[in-house]
Amino acid sequence: MSKPYILRSYEKTLKLPFGRQIFSIYASRKAPYFSTIRPLVKTLEPGRCEIFLKKRRSVQNHIGTVHVIAVANGLEMAMGFLAEATIPKHLRWIPKGMELSYPAKADTDLICEAVSDPSTWEPGDLPIKVVARRRDGTAVVEGVINLWISEKPKR
Repeated sequence: MSKPYILRSYEKTLKLPFGRQIFSIYASRKAPYFSTIRPLVKTLEPGRCEIFLKKRRSVQNHIGTVHVIAVANGLEMAMGFLAEATIPKHLRWIPKGMELSYPAKADTDLICEAVSDPSTWEPGDLPIKVVARRRDGTAVVEGVINLWISEKPKR
């Protein structure tokens, strides 16, 4: 079985100097809103994606922590890349909603992670677990992004 396009592209660019940065910039241009957080794709494989989100002034709120909407953007990007890397070829996906809680302050750089079991990808509702962690491993935002999985239309 051939790998999804996103995985082939990721693996190919990792062989280049600054490959992660090149892939991340390219990926952000495909979905321009993601470029607002300047993400760095750290890990991409079926069932898992990690996005690095640097704490910069442009993503901070009035109390100097990373704004939860910037974090949600990183989590949504991680979920989308996980979906593209995991979903079987005969299926398609679309997000239905997001449920997040904020258990701690986001006062450092973050890793936004999405995880799922590749064997559970079948038509219907599919919850994808997401979490953003500080450098010390503390979860600052955690929750679920719900997807709707359906068959691709016959051509």
